[in-house]
Amino acid sequence: MNELISELQAIATPERAKASAWFFKTGKGQYGEGDVFIGITTPDLRAICKKYGSLSLENLQVLLNDPIHEYRMAALMILVNQMKKAKGDAQKSIYDFYLKNTKQINNWDLVDASARDIVGYYLFDKDRQILYDMAHTNHLWTQRIAIIASWYFINKNQYEDTFRIAEILLSHKHDLIHKAVGWMLREIWKREEAGGIEAKQVEQFLKKNISRIPRTALRYSLEKMTEERRKYFMTLRP
Repeated sequence: MNELISELQAIATPERAKASAWFFKTGKGQYGEGDVFIGITTPDLRAICKKYGSLSLENLQVLLNDPIHEYRMAALMILVNQMKKAKGDAQKSIYDFYLKNTKQINNWDLVDASARDIVGYYLFDKDRQILYDMAHTNHLWTQRIAIIASWYFINKNQYEDTFRIAEILLSHKHDLIHKAVGWMLREIWKREEAGGIEAKQVEQFLKKNISRIPRTALRYSLEKMTEERRKYFMTLRP
């Protein structure tokens, strides 16, 4: 683990750290308040993490507990790679470890890089009630994990959980949840469109919930539609 940290420190740049701190809203009262960046690009981070795929959960816990954002991201990247190779009890250990650390998975990029391929992947052939429990919490990042985890099901042409979790989150106050909901609806629409499905479930969902869906979620969900369809749904929104 010390070698990993040394490699990360060696390529960190103050300029990128400053830009990341601004982009991920680390100022007082913002969603990423207090997060610390050292300035590493995602491709560089991924390349380095590939060399440390055998790190133990104990070492990954140390990284996840660190205030430095890129260390936590490195831990999650390694964890995703381990999940892809794990079998049986090892998968459950990774999944349980991940859920134990939701407070450390505390920015949207950390969630988006890991929830689908750890939580969604693990739950694909199992009871998914925990996602609904997570969506009903008052913890922003746990709620985002719930909706982003369903992306794995979307890629397997299973949409019901995404729609149901999205309905739970329609009344959420935070823009980061609105964006996540709209993004997942857009992912379903893209798969429906690619499959030539005429009666699109996303459009039915939007019509049913048009008075409740936040404008940001609606805009995100419409991004890949034709201009005509986008205008149609935007005019439906009160």
